[in-house]
Amino acid sequence: MDVDRRGFIKIAGIVIVGLAVKPIFDVFSRTEAPKALDAETLTKTRWAMAIKLGACEDGCRECIDACNSIHNVPDFGNPKDEIKWIWTIPYEEVFPEQNSQFIADKLKGLPVTVLCNHCDNPPCARVCPTGATWKRKDGIVMMDYHRCIGCRFCMAACPYGSRSFNWRDPRPFIKELNPDFPTRTKGVVEKCNFCEERLAEGLLPACVEACKEKALVFGNLDDQNSEIRKLLSTNYTIRRKSELGTEPEVYYLI
Repeated sequence: MDVDRRGFIKIAGIVIVGLAVKPIFDVFSRTEAPKALDAETLTKTRWAMAIKLGACEDGCRECIDACNSIHNVPDFGNPKDEIKWIWTIPYEEVFPEQNSQFIADKLKGLPVTVLCNHCDNPPCARVCPTGATWKRKDGIVMMDYHRCIGCRFCMAACPYGSRSFNWRDPRPFIKELNPDFPTRTKGVVEKCNFCEERLAEGLLPACVEACKEKALVFGNLDDQNSEIRKLLSTNYTIRRKSELGTEPEVYYLI
C-alpha cells in the first residue's frame, strides 16, 4: 500500500511538472512564431516594397541605421563578419542582366538599396531542414532563431545573398540594445523581416519611415487603392533575377 501511495505521488508530481513545462516547450518547438496579425488580415494582405532608383540622397544611411538599431544588428567592424539586413550595392552588381555598354549614365555605379526580397516562391524555405525559415500567408519570409541550426542551406539557396551568418557572438557588438527585439546567438542565420513586429502594431517598416526622400514605398499588393499598387501600375519596374522564378516582392522603379 505504501509503495502504491509513493508511486502515485511520483506520477502526480511528474504530471504537474509536465503541465508547467509544456507551455515553455511549445514556444520553442512550434514551426511558426506567434503572429499578432489575425488570420483574416493575413489572408487579405500581400506585403511588398517598391524602391525608386536614384531617389536616395548620395551617401545617406538613415534607412540602414534605423533598421540596424531597431533589430539589434551587430557591428563587427569588418566585412568578413558583417551582418546585413538592408544595404547598398552598385547597380551593375544588382542587375547584371540589365547591364550593357550603353547603360544610362545616371545608373552607372548608382548605389541600389537591397534587402531580402520576400519571394513569393522562396527557395530558402524549401531547403531549410528544421522549418526555421518559412513564408507567412501575407508573403513575409520569416526566421525562427530558436529553430535555426546554422546549416546555411538557406544561404546557399538564396540567389540574392540576402542572409547573414553569425560566425561570432553578436551581442557584445550591438551599439545600443533594443530590449523589444530578440538578439541572436553565434551560429544563427538572420535577415530582413519586413519589420513584421512593427506591421503588427500598424506601423511602417523602420527603413521606410526613416527615408526622408520617400525612396522606399511599402504596402499591400492586394489593395488596389494602396500607394504601392498605384506606383506599380503607372511605372516601369524591374526585379532582381526574376527569371529564376522566385517572384521577388521588392520592385525597383526606373
